[in-house]
Amino acid sequence: MPGMENEGSNLSRAEEIKNQANEAFKAHKYGQAIDLYTQAIELNSQNAVYWANRSLAHTKLEEYGSAIQDATKAIEVDPKYSKGYYRRGAAYLAMGKFKEALKDFQQVKRICPNDPDATKKLKECEKAVMKLKFEEAISVPESERRSVADSIDYRAIKVEPQYLGAKIEGDVVTLDFVKKMMDDFKNQKCLHKRYAFQIVLQMREMLQALPSLVDINVPDGCLLTVCGDVHGQFYDLINIFELNGLPSEENPYLFNGDFVDRGSFSVEVILTLFAFKCMCPSAIYLARGNHESKSMNKIYGFEGEVRSKLSETFVELFAEVFCYLPLAHVINQKVFVVHGGLFSVDGVKLSDIRAIDRFCEPPEEGLMCELLWSDPQPYPGRGPSKRGVGLSFGADVTRRFLQDNNLDLVVRSHEVKDEGYEIEHDGKLITVFSAPNYCDQMGNKGAFIRFEAPDLKPNIVTFSAVPHPDVKPMAYANNFLRMFQ
Repeated sequence: MPGMENEGSNLSRAEEIKNQANEAFKAHKYGQAIDLYTQAIELNSQNAVYWANRSLAHTKLEEYGSAIQDATKAIEVDPKYSKGYYRRGAAYLAMGKFKEALKDFQQVKRICPNDPDATKKLKECEKAVMKLKFEEAISVPESERRSVADSIDYRAIKVEPQYLGAKIEGDVVTLDFVKKMMDDFKNQKCLHKRYAFQIVLQMREMLQALPSLVDINVPDGCLLTVCGDVHGQFYDLINIFELNGLPSEENPYLFNGDFVDRGSFSVEVILTLFAFKCMCPSAIYLARGNHESKSMNKIYGFEGEVRSKLSETFVELFAEVFCYLPLAHVINQKVFVVHGGLFSVDGVKLSDIRAIDRFCEPPEEGLMCELLWSDPQPYPGRGPSKRGVGLSFGADVTRRFLQDNNLDLVVRSHEVKDEGYEIEHDGKLITVFSAPNYCDQMGNKGAFIRFEAPDLKPNIVTFSAVPHPDVKPMAYANNFLRMFQ
C-alpha cells in the first residue's frame, strides 16, 4: 500500500516541521515560524493545530487579517477545537472588533465550561463590549462636537513653587526648555500640565494650517533624516538624537507616524516631538500613522498612559490634534513619504492626496485609510491586506504611482524589519522602522534614512536598542489585551 505509506510519512514529516516551527516561535522568529507552519500545512492541511499555531504567529507580527483567516480554517477543520475560536477572538480583539471577539470567547466557554482562563477572558470581553455600547450611547454626533481646546486656558493653571522641572518662559518654546524636559523624562519625571497643554495647543494651531500633503524643500548640500515608527520607545528616540544630532533648521527630521502606543513612554515621545516642532517648525515634520487614532490608542496603551501621566482632558486633546497631522510628505518633488502605502486604484495623483479632508478619525476604506494601513507585497498586482485593513500592493503598483506623479521613490514605515529597513519593488520602495527590539521582544534593529540634496540618495543608518527603565511595553494597554501578551 504505497499510497498509505506515503501519507504516513507526510504526516510524520509535517509533525517534525511543526516542532521546528514551535522552536522558531519560541525564539521570537515569527516570520520563520510562519514559513515552517506553512510547510507543515502543505503536508497535512487537516490538522487544526497547525492552522491555529500559524494564526498566533501572524498575530505576533500584527497581521490580524491573516490570523483571523488561519483561525477560521482551524475551526473549519475541527469545529470543537477551542483554540481556533480563542486565536480568532484574540485577533478580532487586537483590531478593536470587540463584538466579534465576544462571540468567539462565548464559544470557547461553551467548549470548555470549566476552564478558568476562558471564563476570565469572557468576563473581560463582556465588560469591554458593555463599555463600548455605553460610549456609543452617550457620544455626541461629529457635527455637534465642540473642540476640547476651547475649554482650556493653560495660562490660568498655577505652577506650584515646589515644581522644579522644565518651564516655558512666556510663549516661546526654546531649545534649553526642550533639553531640560528630555532630561527630566530620562529620569522619569513628568512635565507640568500647564506646559504640556501649552505645547499641544500650540501644535494644534500649527498643524491645522498645514495641507494633507506637505512639500519639503531640502536645499543642495543639506540633509533631511527620515525616521519610521517609534512606538513610545522614548529612550531609543533619545539615542537617535545622540547618533544623528538634535532636530534643528540645519538638521531637520521627518517622523513618519506611529509615535505612540505599545511602548510605555509614549507621552514622553509625543511631547518631545511636539516641543521640537513648536521650537522650530522647519526642524521637524510629523506624519500621521495608523496608531494616531482613537481606536488604536484605546487598545494599545496611549490612552491609558495619558490618563495616568496627564489627565482625561489630554486624552480628548491628543485625539483631536492627531486628526490634524498631515498624511504624507514629498521631498524635493522626488521622494514620496507615507506611513502605510499605496492605493486600491491606479491613477491617484498627489493633488488627490492634497484634497483629502483629513480632519477626522481614519475611515475603514478609501485613500486616507490606504495611506495609513497598506503594505507592499513581493508579487505583482494587489491583494487583501494581511492586517485586515487596507491592502497589499506589488512592484507594478509602485512603479505606476511613481510614473504618474513624476517621482523616484516611495519611503514608508508601518512594519517591523529585522535590519530596521527593507528595500523592495526593484529598489523603488524602502520600509524604515525606528523602534529597535520592538516591544522588548522582536530583536530587530532600528534604522533611519539620511537624504542629501540634490541627488537624494538614501543613506541608511541602523542602530540597536538601548536600555530603558523597567516599565514593560503595553503597561497601560487595555486590560483585556494585556491578558494575551
